[in-house]
Amino acid sequence: MKSLLHTPALTHEKSLKTLVENRTIFSLNHCELNIFETYQESALVPLKFNDLVVTSMLRGKKVMHLFDDPGFDYLPGETVVIPSNVEMKIDFPEASTNNPTQCLALAIEQSKITDTLNFLNERYPKEGTDQYWQLNYQNYFFYNNVDLATTINKLIKECMSTSITKDALADLTLQELLIRIIQTQTAKSIDDGLFINPNNPISEVIAFIRLNLKENISLKSLSDKACMSTTSFYRFFKRELGMSPIEFVLNEKIKCAKKLLKNPSIQVNEVCYLSGFEDANYFIRLFKKHEGITPKQYQLLYVN
Repeated sequence: MKSLLHTPALTHEKSLKTLVENRTIFSLNHCELNIFETYQESALVPLKFNDLVVTSMLRGKKVMHLFDDPGFDYLPGETVVIPSNVEMKIDFPEASTNNPTQCLALAIEQSKITDTLNFLNERYPKEGTDQYWQLNYQNYFFYNNVDLATTINKLIKECMSTSITKDALADLTLQELLIRIIQTQTAKSIDDGLFINPNNPISEVIAFIRLNLKENISLKSLSDKACMSTTSFYRFFKRELGMSPIEFVLNEKIKCAKKLLKNPSIQVNEVCYLSGFEDANYFIRLFKKHEGITPKQYQLLYVN
């Protein structure tokens, strides 16, 4: 489930300088917040920043063309991280006066990124050999989770603030944002089956969770698997993925349920059991919280 961001007010019609990627800029010491709005259909509009840029969709739809990868739909609740000096090309297939697109682009100074990563690697080193806090530029497109959306919203607020302390607060929030992005990228790599580093204890733990979804998985059994105390393991896991081990287990059970529900002939109660839940009412409530619809409604999406 994607977490949406708060949408800033649109620029007043009389203040628009252009109908394609009208730009409003908020400059701070170590970052620059850009709000882009487009009011007419356009194709292959180029855009490039000198710094790393974190972009998040606020309204409408774009089609992004990045690197040599196929174009992909870009919608609210989604974020794209783009290295410095990489040109993106953007289509606006549905933009109009009544249906504008709005997107934020947060350019972050490289020195701020380097300082933050050095601080994290020094003060909060990762478990395992040759493991470091770093951004993954291959994993550049992901959904916003609640924590990431909350941090981006906080940063938007600080950038737009008139407070004399806004730079100091924005700097702290930039650190938090970089941590959230790295955690989200790690979680997405695991989801996509691309996290296979044998030097990281989390690899074995995740394999164990996926093989034992129908079992009663406890924090103790997971920490034993990682050869850590429960306290150390909990901190380690949450630092890596931005969620607790039990939250991860529940997410994996929901993922399993979603796969099963694509079979129109299977019963919801059966899905509940096969994905490791003992209580059908709890399963239905949790599924609806995650996906916004009930398991039965989700199943009906896949009925031909």
